[in-house]
Amino acid sequence: MASKNPRRNGGRRSKWAAAALIGIGLLVTGGGYAGATAAMAAGDTTQTASTLTVEDGKKLFQANCATCHGLNLEGTNDGPSLYGVGELSVEFQVATGRMPLQMQGPQAPQKPVQFTQEQIEAIAAWVQSEAPGPTYPESEVLDGEGDVSHGAELFRINCAMCHNVAGAGGALTEGKYAPPLTTTSPLHMYAAMVTGPQNMPVFNDMTLTTEEKRDIISYLMLRPTENSPGGLSLGSLGPVSEGLFIWIFGIGGLVAITVWITAKSN
Repeated sequence: MASKNPRRNGGRRSKWAAAALIGIGLLVTGGGYAGATAAMAAGDTTQTASTLTVEDGKKLFQANCATCHGLNLEGTNDGPSLYGVGELSVEFQVATGRMPLQMQGPQAPQKPVQFTQEQIEAIAAWVQSEAPGPTYPESEVLDGEGDVSHGAELFRINCAMCHNVAGAGGALTEGKYAPPLTTTSPLHMYAAMVTGPQNMPVFNDMTLTTEEKRDIISYLMLRPTENSPGGLSLGSLGPVSEGLFIWIFGIGGLVAITVWITAKSN
């Protein structure tokens, strides 16, 4: 009796066998690729964990910063000299995304950071080795254990006129502004006081002692955890925002009620 499937008996493979082979091939290829990718990632992690040297910082600086600041920190027409700014200033400017500068303007805005923290510290270390300046403080200055009450008083006297009494920031002249301090790290608070970035004055130890800086930092670290006992804070921008709120909703509500009463009486 003749076979009903002569092609299969003649050695022709089933279509399901071909699909199975393709699937096995894809699984093997995908598994191999996943394994290779994991191995490369592990290698990258090991490389990232390695400590960069001052020489690495020099190369990073020359590749990313020298166009404006010069190969030897001497400055150019597009950027100031970095002699004496120190590693603290470099870390502040680069770690907050202000540098490299996005565009020329009244003030360098914060933006996403373009380097890892290790790269930033390597660049800062090279600048410090070539042109020393302000450096990192002792850890206790940033521990938040200072005199909060004294820090609040010092902040109101020295900082609130620009940064607002709540640290919410504020506008200055000619398109400049004082940034909010609600998310600023303790290190960058200290760096700003010591180095005077943008339009901020420098508060050296004759103006504010290290202990007084610690008190201000402790106060600012406490601020984000405080509640507003009066209800809505309205941005904590003071009488301007409060007056605007009253004008729009208070007087606006009275006008609306007056119009409604007049319409009803007619």
